[in-house]
Amino acid sequence: MEKFITLNSKAVPLPIENIDTDQIIPARFLKATDKIGFGNNLFKDWRFKKDGTINDSFVLNHKKFKGAILIAGNNFGCGSSREHAAWALKDYGFKVVVSSYFADIFKGNALNNGLLPVQISPEFLKLLLEIIHINPETEITVDIEKQLISINGSTAIESFEIDSYKKYCLMNGYDDIDFLINKKERIEAFEKKLA
Repeated sequence: MEKFITLNSKAVPLPIENIDTDQIIPARFLKATDKIGFGNNLFKDWRFKKDGTINDSFVLNHKKFKGAILIAGNNFGCGSSREHAAWALKDYGFKVVVSSYFADIFKGNALNNGLLPVQISPEFLKLLLEIIHINPETEITVDIEKQLISINGSTAIESFEIDSYKKYCLMNGYDDIDFLINKKERIEAFEKKLA
C-alpha cells in the first residue's frame, strides 16, 4: 500500500443514508478475487440505467464533482460483509470516505485496504455537504497524523478517531503482512532468545 499521511482534495457529495455494500458493489460482480477492476462497477445500479445508458442524475456522472474524497450520508457500508466494497471504492480512486457513521465490518475492510473511513459528527457532515454543493471546487484536507479533517479556506475543522495500529500502518504504507515483515529482525531476535 502507499503511504498516507495527509490528503488535500476536492470531494464528491453523496448525501444518501444507509448505503449498503450491495449498492456500493452489486453481488453479481463478486466473482473475481483480484482487487483490480472493481471500480468499474462501483455504484453500478445507480450510475447506469437498466438499459445500460448513463444515469445523468447520479453524482458520479457529474463532471463538476471530482476528487479522492467521498462524502456520504449516515450509516455507510451497512449490509453484508463484503471486502469488495472497499476494493471498488479504492479502485475507483477514492482514498477517503467521510460519514457520520460506518458499519464496523466495512470500516475494518476499508482500513485493511488503505481506504480511510473518517467518522465525523452529523453537524460537520451537513456542513461539508452544503459547502461542496455550493462550491464543488472546495478542497478538504484530511490529516491522519493529527487526526483532523478541515475545509480549506475556512475555520471549519473537526477531529476523528482511528485505531492506533491502523494509523501506523496507513502512515507507513503497510498492510498486516508488511507490518510483520517490518518487525522481522525483532521477531527473529525473540525466537533466538527462546531457543
